[in-house]
Amino acid sequence: MSKILFVMTGADHWTLADGTKHPTGFWAEEAVAPYEVFKAAGHEVVVATPGGVVPTVDRGSLAPEVNGGQEGADKVAATLASIDEIKHPITLEDVRLDDYAAVFYPGGHGPMEDLAVDPVSGRILVDALASGRPLAVVCHAPAAMLAATKDDGTNAFAGYKVAAFTNAEETQAGLADKAKWLLETRLVEAGVDVQVGEPWVPNIVVDRNLVTGQNPSSSAPLATEVLKKLA
Repeated sequence: MSKILFVMTGADHWTLADGTKHPTGFWAEEAVAPYEVFKAAGHEVVVATPGGVVPTVDRGSLAPEVNGGQEGADKVAATLASIDEIKHPITLEDVRLDDYAAVFYPGGHGPMEDLAVDPVSGRILVDALASGRPLAVVCHAPAAMLAATKDDGTNAFAGYKVAAFTNAEETQAGLADKAKWLLETRLVEAGVDVQVGEPWVPNIVVDRNLVTGQNPSSSAPLATEVLKKLA
């Protein structure tokens, strides 16, 4: 059994362009589906957040319409409630990368608020990428890559092929015109090679030790790719 680090947002809102605070956090499926895959394979999970705050779930991610109906929503909520690791996170400062076989960042709009500008998370990403251990990032969590700056000032992920929540998906979700910035656009500006797939369809991109997924439906297949790298 090895340990897998989940780096999760500590934000419970996303500040929009007009200053309004849009309630958010992490997206349930993006934590629950990989957690189930990793635990079923016998791995231990440790959660870390900025300041060690207990992460907030985006209530929208528990709705029946994004979980294939009420039964799916109930299952996700029940599984989430049973994950003790999420209730007892460590701080990002306490992360010792050598303790973990892999690192995983679930999304939700929360990372757009805090991890996108968190230097401690940025350093974890730089070191994880350089270490060769599997590093997996899904949906809006690639926002954290924006804080992954190398000593020479360049982005550690520049030139990497990456899947991330797209401008088209943000538009269809109804928030693109309210956002201060869009994830796909900002990643491209940082030199990241964003591989855009069809909206809402699983899209997994593997580049060296980096495994990324475009949207919530990419979460489970992304975790399976990580297991292949750990085998």
